[in-house]
Amino acid sequence: MGTVLSEKSMLNQRRRFLINATVSLGALGVGGLSVPFISSMNPSMGARTAGAPVQVDTSRLQPGEQITVLWRGKPVWVLRRTPDNIRNLKEENLRRSLRDPDSSVSTQQPDYASNELRSIRSEYLVVISLCTHLGCIPTYRPELAPDDLGPEWPGGYFCPCHGSRFDLAGRVYKRVPAPTNLVVPPYQFLADTLIEIGTSKET
Repeated sequence: MGTVLSEKSMLNQRRRFLINATVSLGALGVGGLSVPFISSMNPSMGARTAGAPVQVDTSRLQPGEQITVLWRGKPVWVLRRTPDNIRNLKEENLRRSLRDPDSSVSTQQPDYASNELRSIRSEYLVVISLCTHLGCIPTYRPELAPDDLGPEWPGGYFCPCHGSRFDLAGRVYKRVPAPTNLVVPPYQFLADTLIEIGTSKET
């Protein structure tokens, strides 16, 4: 009798083991299948690097503030300019100090940004933050006439590598190493405070 009970007990133990193993393997299989499925719903890092569009919410961006996002492996600035910034960018004295004030080098921006402020909406600048000399990242220097940049400095971008200067429209100054304005990537407004970088209404 003891032998029979022992055999039944062993059979029950094996049955429980097999059921638990089957359930565990099934759960692992479902989990394993769901991970690539869920991951496929988001752009992969490779896709983002290759040029997948990037959306930027500017609803919390205050005038004078700037944020940096990554698109195609490059840093892109989104700057919300102040009314004073916009006014200063239109000053004739500033225009005379710039190498390409009218954005005549067409490869540096889409057609819709070939204007004085190099933007779709005057309030926002969207620009790739790589100096057109050797690809360093300039610093954002919005303050007026700091000691190290001189009394004529109206706010803009200064490249610490070789001293190139750009205004708050990304236009390059004369007599600096950078040959052209900063590049404006393709972008569009999907809503008042939502910018998509990497697409445009022209495409």
